[in-house]
Amino acid sequence: MSFQAYIDNIKAKTGKSPEDFKKLAEAKGFLDNGKIVPTIKATEITNWLKEEFELGHGHAMAIYASFKGKTE
Repeated sequence: MSFQAYIDNIKAKTGKSPEDFKKLAEAKGFLDNGKIVPTIKATEITNWLKEEFELGHGHAMAIYASFKGKTE
C-alpha cells in the first residue's frame, strides 16, 4: 500500500487529515511548532493514535511519518 493510500484510508475512517492530526498532537504536547518533541518516543504517538482513533499499526506509523515530514 502506498503512503497516499494509507492517508486516504485514515481520512475516510476518521475524517481527519495529517494536518488535523498535527494540531491534535500539538495540543497533547507531542509536537512543538510542528516538530516532534525530542523526549517523545514514536510508540507514545502511535499508541495514542491506535487507542483514540482505532488506527492499525501501519496507519498510525503513516501519521507519525507525516509528523516527521513525509508527504508521499
